[in-house]
Amino acid sequence: MAGSQFGKIFHISTFGESHGKALGVVVDGCPAGLSLSEEDIQEMLERRRPGKNLKMTQRKEGDKVEILSGIFEGKTTGTSIAMVVWNEDQRSKDYGEIAHAFRPGHADYGFFAKYGFRDYRGGGRSSGRETIARVAAGAIAKKMLLELGVSVRAKVIELAGISLTEDRQKAELLAEQKILSLREQGDSAGGVVECLVEGLPAGIGEPVFDKLDASLAKAVMSIGAVKSVEIGDGIEVSKSLGSENNDAFFLKEEKDYESEEKERDAAGKDSCPHSLLEGTTSFEGKLKKGSNHSGGILGGMSDGSTIRIRAGFKPTPSISKPQQTVNEAGEEITIAIKGRHDPTVVERANVVVEAMTALTVLDALLENLSARLDYVKRAYRR
Repeated sequence: MAGSQFGKIFHISTFGESHGKALGVVVDGCPAGLSLSEEDIQEMLERRRPGKNLKMTQRKEGDKVEILSGIFEGKTTGTSIAMVVWNEDQRSKDYGEIAHAFRPGHADYGFFAKYGFRDYRGGGRSSGRETIARVAAGAIAKKMLLELGVSVRAKVIELAGISLTEDRQKAELLAEQKILSLREQGDSAGGVVECLVEGLPAGIGEPVFDKLDASLAKAVMSIGAVKSVEIGDGIEVSKSLGSENNDAFFLKEEKDYESEEKERDAAGKDSCPHSLLEGTTSFEGKLKKGSNHSGGILGGMSDGSTIRIRAGFKPTPSISKPQQTVNEAGEEITIAIKGRHDPTVVERANVVVEAMTALTVLDALLENLSARLDYVKRAYRR
């Protein structure tokens, strides 16, 4: 099957099905010397693990990762890092009644039309459980980015049509009540995840087909339940004037540098994390913006400010309400999907957005090391 690989330099190849023996990923392009353990990977996998509350599928999976190669004495060796998560709690019999029916909102029909068959047990390769491999690889990307002073963090900002950006505690309670009510009704809900990338220097990305925002959009849209992606102000820019949408540039004041250095010292980070990436011009790294309508990307390249990306997730298509469909015999039928399903995927999917964003940004950053001769000279300076 094509389409199971991602990235140019930091390259991943994923495998496995929802109800198969295991899911996993092989990561190539990770430099030697990065401290890495199974605990580092497990921390992110825990955020997408099912069964933690009633708003999630009650499938009981430990999602314990095993690192099979690429690590020696706690550090990466520069060779392929293979990781696997074994499936433990499949109930394939739950799908017996819909084995030959095309479930509304699922990939069943498209998969059948393409390959002439489909794995009906939880969706097979099209299952949301496939994202385990992405998250495992994304954990490595995130850790490497932190070594360079770049942080990536996603959170849910809207759930079941309820905004969580103001009075979050109260809003989360209302959203939880609504989702549990929908679950009782055999229905589901969607939501929005926002991901922020901070600390990325300017100039990461490409100006034409491989624009950073285009790459991010492709990466996040590749997550099964995502139906929209926005960068910065997103669709709202279509309602703006140029004078409103353009982000003004200013030179940072001395106090800005002092504040940044104190923050870095408090975090125990290198005071110059981008020594290989920053240029030699007098103003490079000294600009700031008065606003950030662009979402940190201009002309396909990072502009040094916070990258802001949002992903809109559709409601979980597996619902127990009766639905009209057609089976493989060409008969119109009504189905009600049984089994253990998320009434919303958003809370578990925020870490998947984070992982795909980290993978994209790291790959672009590594590719940028060859963009200028002075970068190459610094990289090879002994």
